[in-house]
Amino acid sequence: METERNIDKLAGYLMKLGVAAAIIALCLYFHSVLIYIILAFIVSLIGQPLTVVLRKVRINGRTAPDWLLAILAIICILGGILLIVTQIIPVVTGIVRDASLFKNIHMPEGNLIDNVNQWMADAIPWLGADFDGVGLVLGYAKDFIAKISLTGILGSLASTMVDFIIGGFSVAFIAFFFIKDNQLFRKIIGALTPDRLEKKVGQAIGDIERLLSRYFVGLIIEMFGVALINFLGLWLIARIGFGYAVGIAFIAGILNIIPYIGPLIGEILGVTLCFVLKYGSGTGLDVNIWFFALLVLLIMFSAQMIDNFIYQPLIYSKSIQATPLEVFIVILLAAHIGGVTGMLAAIPAYTVIRVIAGRFFYGNKAVQRLMPDMKNEVNNNNNPF
Repeated sequence: METERNIDKLAGYLMKLGVAAAIIALCLYFHSVLIYIILAFIVSLIGQPLTVVLRKVRINGRTAPDWLLAILAIICILGGILLIVTQIIPVVTGIVRDASLFKNIHMPEGNLIDNVNQWMADAIPWLGADFDGVGLVLGYAKDFIAKISLTGILGSLASTMVDFIIGGFSVAFIAFFFIKDNQLFRKIIGALTPDRLEKKVGQAIGDIERLLSRYFVGLIIEMFGVALINFLGLWLIARIGFGYAVGIAFIAGILNIIPYIGPLIGEILGVTLCFVLKYGSGTGLDVNIWFFALLVLLIMFSAQMIDNFIYQPLIYSKSIQATPLEVFIVILLAAHIGGVTGMLAAIPAYTVIRVIAGRFFYGNKAVQRLMPDMKNEVNNNNNPF
């Protein structure tokens, strides 16, 4: 009898393992669809607070229906994305068009190519006085371009555009239903959950939705806040021009989303672009070029300090209920595993893990130490956050 019971248990474990393997295989096979659903869920987390605000608008004492609020929320999100894109592209193309590095530089006799070749010959004497380094590079570039198939490039671009349009439409379409019915995601998960766990799973998903919604909304506010400070400094102090200031500020704001290294990249890129503008076309405050670069660096560094001491503590500590040390360690681990992508996904993933641990494994000592404030909530079976 004991042997039969053990065999039944083993069969049960193998069956569960097989089901788990099948689910993982399906997720890997339909990974693109899964990505669309996850992105749509993130969009819905951003859109749901918008619907709360829009619902307060009343016409003749009546609010708009849920389907209309969902459409308006998606339009607002898409409008914000288009605003950023339309501000970044002009500044990049404008710098390429207007700020040639060699426009205002006085060169000695001879053209630029001769000067570069002479510099290379002086720096590396064994190359010889007649060495044509620029010609060599241009020759390799010409051969490379000749090997490129224009048809292949156009086909690749067309395929990418089609995939982007299909992906964007799919995400927006799925997000519409998630926003329209804010209980839809937990209903789907609940339908796949055993009855004895459905209540806890529903509570956990509710916690995750609230925390991640606050996190993503806070992240957007942080991005625009950093961009606004950079814009005001670059426009009013560095005097680089309204359009350039808006574009560079938005670039720095977007890069600021990447924890720790993003702000540094934004500062370097911002100083470089402003340096190019000043050096090439004379745009900016009428001061020494190096003082101008230092001024731009101070402006962007000040924006980063405001972000570090005001924005980030509010976003991380208030939205995901984690300490700065937890956040730092999690981001380091995620960077080691997945690089920049891992860093971007670190905080949302840790939030999900944290909520699941609190709901299902609060009896564990390590979980209790990480989340001491959750004890009463678990005992009362209420929302811990």
